[in-house]
Amino acid sequence: MDPFIARANIDHCLDLLKASDTPDSTKATVTKVLIEEERKLGHEREQLEFAESRAMACRERAERQRRLTDSFEPGSLQRRQAESLLISFEWLAKFIEGACVQMRRKANGGLL
Repeated sequence: MDPFIARANIDHCLDLLKASDTPDSTKATVTKVLIEEERKLGHEREQLEFAESRAMACRERAERQRRLTDSFEPGSLQRRQAESLLISFEWLAKFIEGACVQMRRKANGGLL
């Protein structure tokens, strides 16, 4: 498969996973598709760099959301909504980082 297409598919999956209106059942399916697309990319260094850049972007997004969440009054509707989104962003960042760890292991011949 063309790496460009796989990357585009991964970006699309990430967009769906970070959207607050994506149902949990859809997120489960999208996660499976995301794992399969990442598997297709294999252990090439270029692909690892791509995944790591996405992981960094996810961590930055979660940090921005954490600061925004902290700016709202505790117990307010805005705070609850922001906290919900923060949970999604943090989960996504951990998921992508986990995929990076697996890709690093493959790239290093199973060592890490």
